[in-house]
Amino acid sequence: PLHILICNAAVFGAPWCLTEDGLESTFQVNHLGHFYLVQLLEDVLRRSSPARVVVVSSESHRFTDIKDSSGKLDFSLLSPSKKEYWAMLAYNRSKLCNILFSNELNRRLSPHGVTSNSVHPGNMMYSSIHRNWWVYTLLFTLARPFTKSMVSEWLTLFPYIFIFQIRGVKL
Repeated sequence: PLHILICNAAVFGAPWCLTEDGLESTFQVNHLGHFYLVQLLEDVLRRSSPARVVVVSSESHRFTDIKDSSGKLDFSLLSPSKKEYWAMLAYNRSKLCNILFSNELNRRLSPHGVTSNSVHPGNMMYSSIHRNWWVYTLLFTLARPFTKSMVSEWLTLFPYIFIFQIRGVKL
């Protein structure tokens, strides 16, 4: 059985790059990888009920949108051209997709005993997610005294990971 699945893969600040599928790499790693993994494991999760999917997202999702100027969804924004690419915006959009995905997953699977939550672990500067550009490394280093440690990040996730026995509850 699989009672808990934590989707926590992410890259940040990477230079523009297309995957072999022709998609921008930040979007593919941060969102599509989780989406694909959950799709592969959906039947296992249903059979393991009660089960929970925890999608680690970020408050940075608030600083972006995936709509065009007329308010319609514009999926081309998720895989921009090299000229239109900005690493921070790519990260923010991928995290917005994480939240939208988790919400929809919960809507579809909670009747089957599988809940989904997206969670912001807090401002945490102790990972190597910022390694791709020296400016990010400098900023993250300066911000460290005001942010969470790796242990604190995992303590934030604790209720979502270990309190999955509560059936049908979306924390």
